[in-house]
Amino acid sequence: MKLKVRINQNNIIILTTTLLITLLYAAGSFLYTGFFSWQVFFNLFIDNAYLIIVATGLAFVIIAGGIDLSVASVVALVSVLSASLLQEGMNAYLVMALSLLLGTFFGAGQGYIIHRFQLHPWIVTLAGMFLARGISYLISTESLVINDATYKAISRFKIPVFGDNTISVSVVIALAMVVIAVYMSKYTEFGRGVYAIGGNEKSAVLMGLPVARITVLVYTFSGFCSALGGIVFTFYMLSGYTLHLMGMEMDAIAACVIGGILLTGGFGYLIGPMLGVLCSGIIQTIVMYQGTLSSWWTKIAVGFLLFLFILLQRLILLRRERRKTITRTSPGPGADAKQSAGSSVESPGGAAH
Repeated sequence: MKLKVRINQNNIIILTTTLLITLLYAAGSFLYTGFFSWQVFFNLFIDNAYLIIVATGLAFVIIAGGIDLSVASVVALVSVLSASLLQEGMNAYLVMALSLLLGTFFGAGQGYIIHRFQLHPWIVTLAGMFLARGISYLISTESLVINDATYKAISRFKIPVFGDNTISVSVVIALAMVVIAVYMSKYTEFGRGVYAIGGNEKSAVLMGLPVARITVLVYTFSGFCSALGGIVFTFYMLSGYTLHLMGMEMDAIAACVIGGILLTGGFGYLIGPMLGVLCSGIIQTIVMYQGTLSSWWTKIAVGFLLFLFILLQRLILLRRERRKTITRTSPGPGADAKQSAGSSVESPGGAAH
């Protein structure tokens, strides 16, 4: 008896990313002493917790067929604003709450403008990127050190795991956000609506989905995640600076693409951005262990991976279109059944889960 295993086309990218992470970590462990350890692995999460959060929020935007270029600027704005308010003696938890409100309203404003005036997300979020970075300059042009006791305590608090290994509070926050995002995408009407809009917005309108509300909520959630990422980044750096994370929005987009989020929208796993961040984190760690290579080699390697994954995405889309064409044109009494089976495999919601 011949066993036939069929892998969903949308699983190919996420499986490729997982295999790539395994191979990179195995290569680093083979080449460098001390690389193969739990603490090195946990450090990938500690050093990139803020990016995991930001990329997870951005993933919803990309799945909905949009883009958000303002995420890095919002992180920088939150860091500068937090440092400034803390230096003036404001309560640390109130600063965090204000930061989250700022990011949430900033994202909601962008989403409203995009839908209300039918403007391209690239233009609106590009303006948002300059606006957030400009406001940061108005607050301070210098690096502001954070000496608040609460922020320092959170920054230095270590959670023991597996003996002597530890993780930070930021890692717990990042993993919690990934779990929440996966739940939202799979078990809520909002998540299903995001995939439907990204797959075909006109069809989503005909289905009676609240496209306007979902569009605004998508950017609102991205703004919230950017603000939360800014708080986590502030814990990590204990400083606020206008020039923090210049170009990080591209790192977040790259993490989404490497993690299997299709730039055309409508498809992707919400665990993918975290895997994409870990992939680039391992490359950066290998470069650091090597010792003689410039840090720019990380960008070069990530850029090369982006080319490969974008090509893989394109090949998958072309194959899907070809299969749909064959299904529509193939005669016979079983054609309707085949078409129904094909659509169930390739539905946005099913592909995401």
